[in-house]
Amino acid sequence: MSFSNAPSTTYLQKLEAETARKMQTYESVPSRFAGAPAPLATAVEAEVNALAADLHDIVHTLHADPETAFAEHRSAAFLVQVLASHGIDAQLGVHGLDTAIRAEIGSDARSQSGPAIGILSEYDALPDVGHGCGHNVIAATGLGAFLALANTLKHNPDAFDGRVVFLGTPAEEGSSGKEVMARNGAFDGLDAAIMVHPYGYDLADQVWLGRRVLTVTFRGVAAHASAQPFMGRNALDAATLAYQAIGLLRQQLPPVDRVHAVIAEGGTRPSIIPERAVLKIYARSKFAETLKDLSARLNDIADGAALMTGTSVEIDWDEHAPSLPVRTNNALTGRWVAAQQRRGRSPLPLGVVSETIAASTDFGNVSHRIPGIHPLIKIAASDVALHTHEFAAAAATDAAELGALDGASGLALTALDFLCDAELRRSVADEFAAQGGPVDVPHFFD
Repeated sequence: MSFSNAPSTTYLQKLEAETARKMQTYESVPSRFAGAPAPLATAVEAEVNALAADLHDIVHTLHADPETAFAEHRSAAFLVQVLASHGIDAQLGVHGLDTAIRAEIGSDARSQSGPAIGILSEYDALPDVGHGCGHNVIAATGLGAFLALANTLKHNPDAFDGRVVFLGTPAEEGSSGKEVMARNGAFDGLDAAIMVHPYGYDLADQVWLGRRVLTVTFRGVAAHASAQPFMGRNALDAATLAYQAIGLLRQQLPPVDRVHAVIAEGGTRPSIIPERAVLKIYARSKFAETLKDLSARLNDIADGAALMTGTSVEIDWDEHAPSLPVRTNNALTGRWVAAQQRRGRSPLPLGVVSETIAASTDFGNVSHRIPGIHPLIKIAASDVALHTHEFAAAAATDAAELGALDGASGLALTALDFLCDAELRRSVADEFAAQGGPVDVPHFFD
């Protein structure tokens, strides 16, 4: 009798078929804003194209030497070197992180007046998988967009008013480098922030879930498991009950909420009733408010498991700062779509690709402070998932090089539109206010 433990791909196939059907019928809503003057947009796009060799070099240099969160020293130094080669004096080790980067250009850089937009790059990799999330491509898109605007100003100092700030943001994977930077002033004075992420589709918008990390430590009383089990209080029992309760909770969760857990510690020997057990839990939700609700339910589960087993419990949230869901600004998204259409791409609107395929990013914290967008750009086949060896391979292909170039153009033109179009800026600000305005992110879960 043969046995296979390979998961069925039927559901993924159904999702792909549903996406394919929606792609045949979706309508791309054009932006109602004029954006930048056409000759200026053409000039900026030409500057992006002239950077192709630099962007390809970034893609492959970072891909060949992946560095994980908070340890991106060579990657950050290389990006600063590329900026220096174009006459840009960048700061390395800013806003509370040794591997964070900041550079700034603009006609109002000294006075700090006028509109200001941030362009973001990530460059950390995953343990064991390398650039399986394509942050090497993200690094190239953000830096390329910034350099294209900087080079435009060199040739035409009056091209646009306002400031463009490049921010190299470390430690997105498993952490929240952007939140550290935000608490150290990185986004102060900015009116918007933009970045793009590689993916298996061109998406104007997609759901990005908020995420919190929870460590639950149960403490009991050790005892001989055979001779005197009645003298013990089993911490592993508490962890097991909590784990099972999380599974039961899933029936009552909103459709896109996610809870995943492991029992990281559960005892040392079968003959000893465990006096300590540890659960590590990720909680994710589509909205900041529902993430707060989910957090309360998990607290209740931990307390209940301790009560049932006569153990004590320590509940520790957010070793690293939590990530809020991304709050997308549709007015900015429309200009991203227009910019990508110039490159022959057709970014899909929200809802074409199922929201059940959702991850998290610390850009959500930025988007709750100031207006922002976090679209996705295709560099891989649609069935290649993020955080896999297959996606890491895709991040060093010709498609990745093209994605870096097209992504840089999209970010540069979106930033240019924001700086040149006062009506667009007003709409961006009004939309952000209607969404609730800035959130006190550090104290949101208090």
